[in-house]
Amino acid sequence: MEIDWSDYECDGFYDELLAARGEPRPEVDALAADIQALGGDELMTRQLAAEVSIKEMGITFTVYSEEGGAIDRAWPFDVIPRVIPEREWRQVELGLKQRVQALNLFIDDLYHD
Repeated sequence: MEIDWSDYECDGFYDELLAARGEPRPEVDALAADIQALGGDELMTRQLAAEVSIKEMGITFTVYSEEGGAIDRAWPFDVIPRVIPEREWRQVELGLKQRVQALNLFIDDLYHD
């Protein structure tokens, strides 16, 4: 089954893969082409296989606010990756490096003179 991007509604929210007009964003053209080549049926098969694997491996988190007590839930996973354009990633990378350096300095203060 071929994927028809125009059937996907993403008006009113940001979608990393598709623009509001239902076309892949320029930075994800290659990924969108790969997804298109797989088709909807194969994509769903892979999503279900990933979900089964997650359950079998016991990758869970606990929800403590459920009625009747805590419950373990399988970790949500999407086979379609989130793409962060390089220009945005550079900003995230700078922030991560800054925070790691601050954390390392803090730990150094705790364990040394």
